[in-house]
Amino acid sequence: MSLQGKRAIVTGSTSGIGLGVAEALAAAGAEVVLNSFTDTEADHALAERIAHAHRITARYIPADMSDGAACRGLIEAAGGCDILVNNAGIQHVAPIEDFPVTQWDRIIAINLTSSFHTIAAALPGMRDKGWGRIVNIASAHGLTASPFKSAYVSAKHGIVGLTKTVALEAAGKGVTCNAICPGYVLTPLVEAQIPDQMKTHGMDRETVIREVMLERQPSRQFATTDEIGGTAAFLCSDAAAQITGTTISVDGGWTAM
Repeated sequence: MSLQGKRAIVTGSTSGIGLGVAEALAAAGAEVVLNSFTDTEADHALAERIAHAHRITARYIPADMSDGAACRGLIEAAGGCDILVNNAGIQHVAPIEDFPVTQWDRIIAINLTSSFHTIAAALPGMRDKGWGRIVNIASAHGLTASPFKSAYVSAKHGIVGLTKTVALEAAGKGVTCNAICPGYVLTPLVEAQIPDQMKTHGMDRETVIREVMLERQPSRQFATTDEIGGTAAFLCSDAAAQITGTTISVDGGWTAM
């Protein structure tokens, strides 16, 4: 699954799923552009570490994914791309009648609208080259729902619809567009929630993971960032040239129920 000579932009990629995807694409030989909304020495050092580890070129470009102009500016600043992975996302949980409007707007902007802007900016260049891969990180919540997550579920369902639309518009041009739908993935943010859950439920670590956090995930195991990265790398490979407009669930059987 060599991606040598390809440039990949991964939004929201300084930790968690985004970083796992960036590492996998770099391991396959792609030049990688990391992104987040900050601009620190640590951000640029992370790009340098990935470049050194995989002997590829890696850069960090800051851009606020809640700002449409900044989203499009990211693609321009990178000089276009062959691979675009839309991963940036945030979450807020509340009953719909109490859901803060500002949180709704921010989640829709970052989790959905940012992908519209980055795809609109990147797709013409992919068409011109006759090759491109767009991978949108959706969620099991792009295929099903949970209470108190109205904005997140709406945005992720929207990402699945956007994926299908872009796939149809790009069909026959050498460009594919697909969505990965993870269930619970063991990221630093999820890891940080475990001690509080242990305290709240009076359970040990393994019981909290199995019976509380992974209640809806039949495998009772977290997906890993490496697994999501490997799935993304496959979708970017020539072996996946005829896979487009679809979702791939990495959710331990969640959406099979």
